[in-house]
Amino acid sequence: MEIKYILDIVYLIGSVTFVIGLKMLSHPDTARKGNLYAAFGMTLAIAGTILWYNHPGGYTSREPLKIILILAAIGIGTFAGWLTANKVQMTKMPELVSLFNGMGGACAALIGIMEYEHNIGNTGALATIIAGLIIGSVSFSGSIIAFLKLNETMKKPIRLPSYNILNTAVMIALVAFGAYIVYAQPEHMLLPILLLAAALVYGVLFVIPIGGADMPVVISLLNSFTGLAAAFGGFLYQNQVMLTGGILVGSAGTILTLAMCKAMNRPLSNVIFGAFGAGNASGTANEVQGSIKDISISDTAILMNYAKKVVVVPGYGLAVAQAQHVIHELETLLQERGVDVEYAIHPVAGRMPGHMNVLLAESNVSYDKLVEMEDINPEFAKTDVVLVVGANDVVNPAAKTDPSSPIFGMPILDVENARNVIVNKRSMNAGYAGIDNLLFYQPKTSMLFGDAKGVLTKLVNELKQM
Repeated sequence: MEIKYILDIVYLIGSVTFVIGLKMLSHPDTARKGNLYAAFGMTLAIAGTILWYNHPGGYTSREPLKIILILAAIGIGTFAGWLTANKVQMTKMPELVSLFNGMGGACAALIGIMEYEHNIGNTGALATIIAGLIIGSVSFSGSIIAFLKLNETMKKPIRLPSYNILNTAVMIALVAFGAYIVYAQPEHMLLPILLLAAALVYGVLFVIPIGGADMPVVISLLNSFTGLAAAFGGFLYQNQVMLTGGILVGSAGTILTLAMCKAMNRPLSNVIFGAFGAGNASGTANEVQGSIKDISISDTAILMNYAKKVVVVPGYGLAVAQAQHVIHELETLLQERGVDVEYAIHPVAGRMPGHMNVLLAESNVSYDKLVEMEDINPEFAKTDVVLVVGANDVVNPAAKTDPSSPIFGMPILDVENARNVIVNKRSMNAGYAGIDNLLFYQPKTSMLFGDAKGVLTKLVNELKQM
């Protein structure tokens, strides 16, 4: 069999494993295995490319030094990626995802720089290169800014005067500049490098004004950008597995972005044109009325022990406290006593798409217990106790009542409809959106202050004694 056909079969197998792996990621019970399937396909594709891609003689006739350098780079990258992913805490997972996504964009941009001179005269290939260069650069710099925001190095969004107009103008200029390079096809590298720099600047401008509560949507969108950039690389090299992987990542990221925009009640155009996350970041314009009331561990235990239905609302604070195992123990204990327990999952809870799903899956919470916002909201009126653990903006009634709030219009979990609402927080500090939560001051709400892991452990112990 000719080498070309062997490589085609290898790429076909790799592409199939990507599709199967993506399908298996849709359920926590199969997600781990799906990830391994896709990783196997990628390993197979890399090995096939090194051995047989675009070289009739195969591996044995290639320059040994180049093979050594390639294998060394793969080894270093594999070790660094494994070490980082193995040591990262669940609270830092959004930053890691953003950083890894940025590396993918950087690779796509570097491919464009390296391949430009080799494709002068081929307008189709050059258009593909320039598109990948622009999108990859935007994804890289945007992901780095997202990483800094998630890491709270950049704590507040920066908005220059007429930011929407500025962002839109830069984007149009970037596209026009890229089109000119494809048309003129200059032989020197100055213009492509300037385009790279301009795209990096736009990526920064694109993400800097985004408010903290909107970062999950931005991460998803940047992920789709990286997939699209990789797909352009697949077109350029006529590499089927690279094209398949890029299309899958790009399309899945786009679908997820649209779903999250719907959950936030914001149009995708606001994301693209730099208006996303705008608003009064300093808080609500209306002065908060009312006072807060505390509740003790023993009183909380009594309420839950005699409840028929309890709904837990997990948030980023649960991840920070690493309390997912204790919350599962609490759930199991209540269920043994005949209490119906469910988890209310908001699409943008946490700091990346699916953050709470991953966190709870880590503690073996049954997938059937995780209820999406549209399905759980009608149930709150029939719920005896809602326990909010570390969530803030996704349960803030200001989203429905205060037009001056930066989260106004965002669909929230209607926890205020429950008979009793207990909110566990370490302090009265504002959430990621930087605004006060009107829920805390409502008559049915009680505050249970303290670190989530410590408070929940005490609550479990109290219940065991009852």
